[in-house]
Amino acid sequence: MKYEIKPIRNEDDYKAALAAVSPLFDNEPEIGSEAGNFLEVMILLIEKYEQEHYPIEAPDPVEAIKFRMDQQGLKPADLVPAIGRTNRVYEVLNYKRQLTLPMIRKLHSMFHIPLASLVAEPKPRLEEEHAVACYCKT
Repeated sequence: MKYEIKPIRNEDDYKAALAAVSPLFDNEPEIGSEAGNFLEVMILLIEKYEQEHYPIEAPDPVEAIKFRMDQQGLKPADLVPAIGRTNRVYEVLNYKRQLTLPMIRKLHSMFHIPLASLVAEPKPRLEEEHAVACYCKT
């Protein structure tokens, strides 16, 4: 089979590139073979096109924290060592308090949340849409 490498300049080229590499994922070719070299170069071209035309933004810091909490089955109380008192944790999770640099460092080191996610600008949110319930005894 002849493998032809072409630049990806538009959406049609992008779709053609995806179609060309798709069969190679089922039976991944040997590294260094003609098919392997074709796949490696085409993946680089596809990634470059996707970065330019379909960029993925870093998630909102609070959403990144909530995602990690969900992944690891964490409760807000588990964040106390990284953020501070429980009420401060809820303030952060409800967008009422910004993360500080020490909080960011601890969240990154304790829970392995990517720094890029923690330092991203929080996206504007509707308070009631993203509120975290706080059940306090009175």
